Amino acid sequence: MAKQQRAIRIEQKGQMAAIQQLESRSDEELAAETKYKAHAQLVLGTRAAERMDAKAARAHFQRALVAARPQERMQFRRVADHALAIAERRADDVKVAAQRLGVEAPSKKQLRGLRLLGLIAPPKSAGMLPRLRGVAIVVVLIVLILAVAFGIVSAIGAVAGISLDLRIFWTMVLVLVAGGTAVYVGRRRQKAAQAKRAEQIAARGR
Repeated sequence: MAKQQRAIRIEQKGQMAAIQQLESRSDEELAAETKYKAHAQLVLGTRAAERMDAKAARAHFQRALVAARPQERMQFRRVADHALAIAERRADDVKVAAQRLGVEAPSKKQLRGLRLLGLIAPPKSAGMLPRLRGVAIVVVLIVLILAVAFGIVSAIGAVAGISLDLRIFWTMVLVLVAGGTAVYVGRRRQKAAQAKRAEQIAARGR
């Protein structure tokens, strides 16, 4: 009996290691996975949700639930609920879903960012009016950013005697540099948060 239990534990550890390796595979490799199809589809669904593609994520999660074992389905549903809440920009539901999943809830700052994203880029299912509102908000934000950048450059240019053409040029440079830096920092934080969340989910699945 002891040997049999030891063999079962070794097999379970091997399965867990194989499942964790799915995270490093490409989407094409995951789509072709047959032995751990449920987990592969779960990873694909999570990736689609991170791209804010709620429709594709939902389809992958449905396939994952169909292929999953009965004892896995509850955890799979919790992962799906959490990921879809993010993909559909439902900030209030993200916190609840994170608590049910057993992962760290997003900070207030992250939730505010998700709400803002929901206003700027609402999901396709939101309808035409929210999407038009999002376009209007983006235009206003761009105008405000350009105005602030031009004000900063003009304040410096007033001392240095920079012409209007150069002020416009340096305004565009400042906006591009600031935007590129924000995107770079945002992606690093997103990857770190995703890695931490994946570790927490894997730990609960053991």
